[in-house]
Amino acid sequence: MKAAVISERGAAPVVQEFPEPASQEGAVLIDMDTAGLGGWDVLGAYRLGVQYPCVIRGEGVGRAPDGRRVYFGERSVMPFGAWAERTLVPADEVWDVPDDVDDKTAITMGIAATGALVPLERANIQRGEQVLVLGATGTLGQVALQLARYLGAGRVVAAARSVETLQRLKTRGIADEVVALGSENDVAALKDAAGDGFDVVLDLVCGQPMLNALKATRWGARIMTIGTGAGRQINLDIADLLFRTLSCVGTGQRPPADRRAIWERLLRIAHTENIQVDYADYTLDQAAEAWASQIAGPHAKITARIRG
Repeated sequence: MKAAVISERGAAPVVQEFPEPASQEGAVLIDMDTAGLGGWDVLGAYRLGVQYPCVIRGEGVGRAPDGRRVYFGERSVMPFGAWAERTLVPADEVWDVPDDVDDKTAITMGIAATGALVPLERANIQRGEQVLVLGATGTLGQVALQLARYLGAGRVVAAARSVETLQRLKTRGIADEVVALGSENDVAALKDAAGDGFDVVLDLVCGQPMLNALKATRWGARIMTIGTGAGRQINLDIADLLFRTLSCVGTGQRPPADRRAIWERLLRIAHTENIQVDYADYTLDQAAEAWASQIAGPHAKITARIRG
């Protein structure tokens, strides 16, 4: 079968022939239609314990042997993955897609949207509070802005480095205000956007941006850190954290039944709230281009048509 294959640690994927998966007890063979790609797929492809060659894992939507249209997260049985004509997935990770949900929505409401909903609900947003999303221009950030409003936020502010994408979020009404990061005046810009101070910060990047954002929060603020793109180590002045709460939240290490329930709920929210994100669409043959775009930071959800 045709697949996007990684041959060694650090190598970019190459589209080539790869052995097809065989039936296996407790797993489902899936004929692929659409695959997704995220930052976790790039990191996961090079982690310790991966055996090469292997297919890009990714999320996907395809058809089970009984004809059901199904979604699965990035948990294909190694060495298989979503970026191939066929993959093999543990049965409890294979979830039915409702007829009125398109492939891209099913994928977007999986890992990325779960990563937004779980920490935002844990933050216990109160009606009318101000919410800041750091690193807001990626898929998770775009979804988080809309979920924060759904959960009761009175004002949502997007902060990131991409001025063009930030302005697009504001123009579309996804963010009430935006802050372009990356200058010497980030603290002042965040404070200016915060007014009396942010009540909740969803921090997707950590590092210096999170430290800067702390200075723009009010007493009682909850800072939920779920990513480390701007750095894993911080030099924290504990005075900035007084009367505030900093939590590091993992979102993916839950039993399959729990993750499925969250995903199904997110599908309903996406429909009722008309959740929107930017997409970058590719084909399987363009896997190397999609991979490079993900590494560069696409400010969009990458998907690829595998068939059709």
